[in-house]
Parts: sequence; C-alpha cells; structure tokens
Amino acid sequence: MNITIIGTGYVGLVTGACLADLGNNVFCLDVDQAKIDLLNHGGIPIYEPGLKEIIERNIDAGRLTFSTDIPASVAFAAVQFIAVGTPPDEDGSADLQYVLAAARNIGRHMTDFKVVVDKSTVPVGTANKVTATINEELSKRPVIARSEATRQSIPPFSVVSNPEFLKEGAAVEDFTRPDRIVLGVQSDAAGERALNTLRQLYAPFNRNHERTRVMDVKSAEFTKYAANAMLATRISFMNELANLADKVGADIELVRQGIGSDPRIGYSFLYAGTGYGGSCFPKDVQALARTAREHGQTLRVLEAVEAVNHDQKQVLVKKIFAKYGTKLSGKTFALWGLAFKPNTDDMRDAPSRVIVQALLRAGARIHAHDPVAEEEARRVLALDLADAPALLHNLQFADKPMQTVQGADALIIVTEWKAYRSPNWTALKAAMKTPVIFDGRNLYEPQSLHETGIEYFGIGRNTALPLMEEASFTKRHVIEALS
Repeated sequence: MNITIIGTGYVGLVTGACLADLGNNVFCLDVDQAKIDLLNHGGIPIYEPGLKEIIERNIDAGRLTFSTDIPASVAFAAVQFIAVGTPPDEDGSADLQYVLAAARNIGRHMTDFKVVVDKSTVPVGTANKVTATINEELSKRPVIARSEATRQSIPPFSVVSNPEFLKEGAAVEDFTRPDRIVLGVQSDAAGERALNTLRQLYAPFNRNHERTRVMDVKSAEFTKYAANAMLATRISFMNELANLADKVGADIELVRQGIGSDPRIGYSFLYAGTGYGGSCFPKDVQALARTAREHGQTLRVLEAVEAVNHDQKQVLVKKIFAKYGTKLSGKTFALWGLAFKPNTDDMRDAPSRVIVQALLRAGARIHAHDPVAEEEARRVLALDLADAPALLHNLQFADKPMQTVQGADALIIVTEWKAYRSPNWTALKAAMKTPVIFDGRNLYEPQSLHETGIEYFGIGRNTALPLMEEASFTKRHVIEALS
C-alpha cells in the first residue's frame, strides 16, 4: 500500500519507518529542507533505539522516501497521515496551525479519494476542523458549479482519528507490538471505505488477536488525552505521597510495592521522582484542561496534577538548598541524566532544566553526563539562561559518568539511564570530595549506601532533610529560575 506521512517529527518518523518495514511504500513529507536533507543522507533528527536502522534499511529497499514536494506527497497515496506537531499555545490549548496547514494542502492538491488520518495528538473536534478546511479548499476550485454532475466530480475524502500511543525510548516496540489501535471513523459510506482501508493497513498487527478499537471520531480524539491524563495523574499522585512519606518517615518504595500488588492498581507509572516531562504529558494535560474550560467545566484533578508536577521539579533543589544553603559558590555537583527519560534525547520540560538553572544561579558548578542528550541539552540550556549566559561557563559535560564525580561535593541523579544503575561504589566514593547522593529517581537503596558511608537522599525514602520554605528562597536563586 502507498502511504503518505506529513511531518517527520517523532510520531511521523516512527510511523513512516515502521509502516515501510512492513512492505508499504511510504512518502514522508516535511517543509524543513534541512531535516529532509539530513534524512536522505542517512542522518536522523531524534534519538530513538532501533529507528535509524529501520530507516536505513527501507531507504535502501526503496520503500521510504523523504521530500518537501507537497503536490507529489498528496498524489502519492490514498492514505494521508497528518503527524505534525501540536505545541501548546499561550493559553494551554493545542496549536492546530500545522494540522490545518496539512489539511489545506491535501484539499488543494487531491484529485481522488483520500483517507485523511489525524495521527497528531489533537483536541476533540479537530477532525471537524480538518474536514471543513479540506472542503474550503475544494470549494475554491473553478470547476465546481451547482449542477449535480459537476458536484459529483469533487473528490471524496474521509477524516479518521488514529491517535498514537508511543512511549519515547520504546516507540518502535510500541508501534510494532501495539496493545491497541484506535480508529475513530465517520458513520457514512466514506467512513466505511476509510475503515476498510485502515483495517487492511493494520492487518499485520491483528494476526495474533484483534487489537483494533473502532469508535466515533470524537471518542477517539478524547481517548488519547484521557490516557495521558490518567498516566500523568498516577505520577503526580505518587509524588505527593512521596513528599508526605519523607515527612512521616515512611518509605515510598515499600508503599509502591504494597499498593501495586493490588491488581486494581498495578505497578505502572507509580514511581516517585522529580516529575514528568517530555512532549506529551505536559501539553496534553494542559490541552484537556483547556478544552474543559471552553465547555464551562473545570477539571480540578488535572489542574492539581499540573500544579503538583510543577512543584515536584523543585524537590531536589529544595533538598540541596536544605543541606548546603542557597549560596552554592565553591560547590561542585555531578549530575547524571539530562533527558526527561531514558532512551531519548528529548529535553522538553525535562526536570534537569529546572535543577541546572537553579544551581547555576545559586553559584554552583555542574559536571553533567547524559548518554545521548548532551547536544540538545546545550541548546535548550543556552535558551533557559539567555539572561545570564556567563553562568554556562560553570556547566561542563563529560563523556563518561565517573568523570563527573571527580572532586564533586554531591552526585545528583535526574534520569534513570541503565548506565547509572550499578556504579562502582568504592571508586565513586573515592573520587568524590564528599560522598553524598541526591537520587531523583530512587535508583538506589538507602540502607545499602549508608552502610558504604555514602550519605543518601531519595524521594520519599525516609532520608529527607527538612525542606526550606519556598518563601525563604531569594529571587536570585530558585524563584527566578523556576517561575
């Protein structure tokens, strides 16, 4: 089958590459010529395990093409996936300008039946806007008149909602072994034709058992937001419990095991830490809350989830300030992990950005390591500290984790990369000026580290320092950095 993917971002690249790997012919469109040139020369603009190899294999096989040619992309395939970005607008709503621009191009150039698939994460009602945009472009064609014969010459189309459920760092696995395929279709002849086309496309994923969930378009759009909102809620809920556990003397890891063993709850997304980040949870929680406000409803739980996550990114900073004070000149911190999660270089809303800013503004030096996110971290941290670029001289990057701890006053764990799970404790302790660990991902067991002479502070692990009241932070320190 011929497939067009509009957008070569995270979702578009994974979708296009994996569909090509199934034997389809895939045309990937992007308006960014530099990105297309990079892809055509064997490069890849994101880090995702296994993706580069799939792209290379299918380019060599002639099944995967990258181009900026819009008319050619529309003519190439009956199935047009819209997989462009929907960044948050200033009011928290999803910005649909790129989605509607893609729809406009389809309407402008289509000459036969098209299945237009909304793969981007979009608010409820977006399919209606895409439909209206395509119809608006079709109505501009000079051949259109009021006669029935001419009206029948207008090419038909159907807009389908097919939200993605890809986890960064495991996106290839998620796409090739999905737990569900959600299809929101219109209840008319064109919608039935579109459904049959997509059933054929996704047939390889349903051979073991049926994974497709067919529903109306608005329900499919809602499903994506509801899923991410639920997962974000679990994270913020556990983080609030972890902060309370620090105060009452409980161990949140034991609590997690105790409640996770209940099959009604389960273990997923119950790990306490420094808060969620990335491209999905922050903007999707905001967008769903915004949708509710537009309909006269307040989603109080989700607004609390967002507030808790904002505060949670400051927890490690508060612990550090509680131990060392807010003036950190002369202190050097090793920092392991910059990306918002392992197996990605994504720095969007990463907790590390909050921590790095706060410590640098407090006068500290930071020696940081991340297996893949260093280049992206340099870029975004330069933007974060655009008002004080001289502070970046106190931020250095290392090729290996152990290089960062030489002479360090403390080690800060921000991202749970596998490379950080089992360090040589003897060598680490010997290299550090003072053996102190602030573990933002609860990778290590407090008692074991205390027995080796390493002072340990986790999240809800019954090792908390008294946290300074936020009002006591000076503007020069964390308030300025985190507001």
